[in-house]
Amino acid sequence: METIIVVEDEKPISQVLQAYLKKEKYRVLPVFRGDEALDVIEREKPDLVLLDVMLPGKNGWTILEEIRSKTAIPVIMLTALGETPDRLKGFDIGADDYIPKPFVAEEVVARVKAVLRRNNREPGDVLTYGSLEVNPQAYEVRLNGKIIELTPKDLALLLFLAEHPNQAFTREQLIENVWGWDYEGSDRAVDLAIKRIRKALETWPKEEGDIKTLRGLGYQFRVQT
Repeated sequence: METIIVVEDEKPISQVLQAYLKKEKYRVLPVFRGDEALDVIEREKPDLVLLDVMLPGKNGWTILEEIRSKTAIPVIMLTALGETPDRLKGFDIGADDYIPKPFVAEEVVARVKAVLRRNNREPGDVLTYGSLEVNPQAYEVRLNGKIIELTPKDLALLLFLAEHPNQAFTREQLIENVWGWDYEGSDRAVDLAIKRIRKALETWPKEEGDIKTLRGLGYQFRVQT
């Protein structure tokens, strides 16, 4: 049974989310204060965290940063802050999805399922592109034998591109396959993620491969065949 921690200080909202998630056979643990969230997360090691931004004791942005410094578990942000800059901030820190309030509980459940599906990848062969090794099963990428440190969303994007070498994808296609069809933010999130990935791969020799910008279209993980 997969465990979900709901970090939400408004008890009526928390109770509704708990009820809908338990109906789907998830084990659900509520947390009502930001300064208590990390202790529960470290102790319970959940499969996913639903995290509100405005919390007593410690805000969600700080909690997300602390989570990302220790673990890659999926995090979905819940907040009344629905403007694009706030969403980009969440994705930049490492959020896997972002749901603005007010929301419909069924939508939250659908997004939880989508994120967990993306996180629970099927085993596959290690892909080698020169000095770059992509291991979908271990959910990791190594360059010259050293693990590349990326946020979960950036890593998911790199894995997707690497599993589809020399194929062109629009930003919309990348959003659908990595962020999910129900993502409501700007496609600028793709450009920001690509920028961070390129920086992480800056020592990868160009003759072995690179992430090519296709003007007016999107991106391509280009490698030698």
